[in-house]
Amino acid sequence: MTGDVRTEIEDLVAELERTAARLRGEDLDREEAAALVERCADLANRVGGQLEREARGAASGDGPGAQEQLL
Repeated sequence: MTGDVRTEIEDLVAELERTAARLRGEDLDREEAAALVERCADLANRVGGQLEREARGAASGDGPGAQEQLL
C-alpha cells in the first residue's frame, strides 16, 4: 500500500471514528442523527473501496511493490 493511499485510508478511518463518537455521545435530534449515520456509511464505503482497490492491485501485481516486468 502506498503512503498516499495509506494516509487517505487513515484519514477516512479517523473521520469515521470521530463521526461515530459524535453519534454515540451527543444528544441529537432525528435529522442530525440520520445525517451522521449516512456520513458513517459513506465513510465506511469509501474505506472499503480503497482497501478493495489495493487488494486487487496487489493480487494482480499492478500495485506498488510489484515486480518490474522485463522487456
